[in-house]
Amino acid sequence: MRVTAQDLEFGYRRGRRVLDGLSWTVEPGVTGLIGPNGSGKTTLLSLLVTLLPVGDGRLLVGDHDLSTHRGRSGARRALGFVPQRFSLAGELTVADTVAYAAWAHGVGRRECGTAARRALDLVDLTSLSGHRTRTLSGGQRQRVGIAAALAHDPRFLVLDEPTAGLDPGQRLRVREVVARLGRDRTVLVATHLIEDVAHVCSRVGVLAGGRIEFHGTFAQLKRLIAGGSGGSPHGSGFERAYDRLIARIGERA
Repeated sequence: MRVTAQDLEFGYRRGRRVLDGLSWTVEPGVTGLIGPNGSGKTTLLSLLVTLLPVGDGRLLVGDHDLSTHRGRSGARRALGFVPQRFSLAGELTVADTVAYAAWAHGVGRRECGTAARRALDLVDLTSLSGHRTRTLSGGQRQRVGIAAALAHDPRFLVLDEPTAGLDPGQRLRVREVVARLGRDRTVLVATHLIEDVAHVCSRVGVLAGGRIEFHGTFAQLKRLIAGGSGGSPHGSGFERAYDRLIARIGERA
């Protein structure tokens, strides 16, 4: 499923314009979205998952035009969303949690159990299906959240900071899940962690000044901003070069 923004603009009342003529196409596979705080990532994600109305410009999730009520309704059936912070009912089992998510997204009651088992298999949590969610580790909770978002089998999955706060081993497991999901879905990962982009994203977009200022592979981004900076692309040299790129973009805005 392709996701397309064309000349997208958005501003809050009595505030500055957050998105300023943003145009971007997200293709199937895993795409990363990075940018500094205040760049508009949260606003863009909120528009994509229909939490905010589309004003000026166009935003399409597949063939669903999010500027229309019919388009937003259709998009909700086609997308799954895992916010950065979410809660789980500690008394529910993992399987019941995901089955409930399936039902909430319109899956028939008789099919919810099958949908939950399929989603848990996708995130490697079948063995924990009978456990109470309160007993899970942080990484396991994150994968339950992803399973819940997958319960209705969406073609477009949006993940907001999916590895934030996890230890290295947990981050690795979540990245493995995300990479696997991108084989037959469109997955958008908003993150501050360059390692996430480097390891799981086939493409990356840099959002700054309300626009996508770069779209390409991580290798292309590395060549653009780390050339001559020295050091590893995962180390401080790369991060300083990235900061300089963002500063240059800000000066042009």
